Amino acid sequence: MNCETCQLKELELEPREIKDVLRCILHTIFFHRTLSLVRPKDVDCDFFEITYVQCGLPELEKEVDEKINQFVAWVEKHPNRSSQVCLSFFDEKNKLPSWFGNKTERIYWEQWFINLHVISPKRHSKSHSSKALTNIGGQALEESSSRRAALESSIHEVLFQIINFANEKKDHIPPIPDRIFNHEISIPSSSDSMFGWNTDVLRRVLNSGHPYSL
Repeated sequence: MNCETCQLKELELEPREIKDVLRCILHTIFFHRTLSLVRPKDVDCDFFEITYVQCGLPELEKEVDEKINQFVAWVEKHPNRSSQVCLSFFDEKNKLPSWFGNKTERIYWEQWFINLHVISPKRHSKSHSSKALTNIGGQALEESSSRRAALESSIHEVLFQIINFANEKKDHIPPIPDRIFNHEISIPSSSDSMFGWNTDVLRRVLNSGHPYSL
């Protein structure tokens, strides 16, 4: 079974925007890769004029939020870094019995790489005069609005990228289950490289196209 991979466009964002952006992207992927019966619900982003669809599964929403919180904690310790969040879908098969008992093998069939560059918001010195601070404040507000508009446009591009990939790549998907596909969300760890790659995910990418087990 081949493992299809999708590298999403890198998004440059501030720490406070991480949760909004990751919820939007992850739930969009899940919605387009969930073939079982769900009760979809529309969700509005907090910082952007974007509405996306969730599957309406409380346990999935909880899992996504927990992983996002872990990623936010990692970002706080590694500011101004490019990093990745990887969503992998896999099938499980039982290995042949051995002296050590029965084991299951994970066969990864699809991986989505969410590329993020988290930047720290600009801070201005308080040593300027009141008039200068007013001008700086107005300029900063304009820059912030322009940056967020550009980010919103990029998020739309990523969402279209997800939809196009999900619609075009279907032959590798295993038989339809009666539940959401087996999956895992991988985030960087303290031992990962300077680019924020999860070492376990990197190993899978290098072996892409072949079944691998953990």
